[in-house]
Amino acid sequence: MRPFLMLACAAALAGGPAWPAPRREAGVPRREAGVEVLQAWSRPAAAGMSGVGYMTLVNHGAAPATLLAVETPAARKAVIHLTTIANGVASMTSMEAGVAVPAGGTLRFAPGGHHLMLLGLARTIKAGDRVPATLVFAGGRRMKVEFEVRLAPPAP
Repeated sequence: MRPFLMLACAAALAGGPAWPAPRREAGVPRREAGVEVLQAWSRPAAAGMSGVGYMTLVNHGAAPATLLAVETPAARKAVIHLTTIANGVASMTSMEAGVAVPAGGTLRFAPGGHHLMLLGLARTIKAGDRVPATLVFAGGRRMKVEFEVRLAPPAP
């Protein structure tokens, strides 16, 4: 019997795969409990400074989904922000109560709008790195995502 076939048979009998599951690529759509995350990305930033996170949330459910918080080991704190421009002056507002993704709707986190601030980065993040995070939704739902560090946004 070939070694690979023997390994596969042994794994099947043990109840597990013969090889590790493929690693999920950053930016690849991730969907759980009716919410899908598309194009999660970040920009390079130095250790101790603030980083940023962008993504698109698509709610395939029949009820709104509220993103309450984001947790990441990559920063001291992650905060949901909204950038607004009034009379030519940009300002950021912390969305402490979270943000709602309407039922059947989409919420884009992009430069000049909603975004995540990653305060106090634990290490320098550079193009090609991946920043792990957990999105925390109302009702206790949690979704793991990875932000791909890029120099420019991914193509739509």
